[in-house]
Amino acid sequence: MKFIKLSLSVALITTMAFAEEEKSDFGVSANMAITSNYIWRGMTQSNNSPAVQGGVDLEYKGLYIGTWGSNVDFGDTKNSLEADFYGGYKSELAGIAFDIGAIQYVYPNMSNEYNFAEVYLGLSKEWEKFGVRAKYSKGIETNDLNPEDFWEVGALTKLPYDVGFDVSYGDYHDIGTYYALGLKRSFEKFNLSLAYIDFSHDTDSSADEENIVGTVTFRF
Repeated sequence: MKFIKLSLSVALITTMAFAEEEKSDFGVSANMAITSNYIWRGMTQSNNSPAVQGGVDLEYKGLYIGTWGSNVDFGDTKNSLEADFYGGYKSELAGIAFDIGAIQYVYPNMSNEYNFAEVYLGLSKEWEKFGVRAKYSKGIETNDLNPEDFWEVGALTKLPYDVGFDVSYGDYHDIGTYYALGLKRSFEKFNLSLAYIDFSHDTDSSADEENIVGTVTFRF
């Protein structure tokens, strides 16, 4: 929680500093979310309990760096925090948006057991009321953990009253697959979402999960 509060404070101060430079190529944004269950790739990271999350991003002509944090609960007392650090480049080519970058997942009190990194490539295409996306992540060994690769595809369509309907399917190699169905509604400063997520473990059916998750996200 201290990490999240510090990140948000830095974001707000930096935003004020750039407010007077309307033509600046730099961009600063921050976010904070409250969710009923922190789900990552179909699996709960908060032991089916609520989570408070937040992050800050800096951008310059498509280049970006950022950090994000959340409370976690893996059923032990070793650690209660996840902190992610990432950077990359976003742009568009022939009408297709792309995002290429790298991310480091850090669990302060479980470094050797849980820390790992990934490089990723995301592609997306949007029309007036429909969009599609795909992402591939390559796991990079850090300390004792050699992570598996991951891919996901998804689509979003706009319903009446500015409601978005989102579907996605992902495969975490040798771990499991999941699909998600969700509704989203954006307002001026915050988003509301409700999603159903079904996860199937590749080798252990007792690890399968079904979750309905509600989230409110604030933008600064």
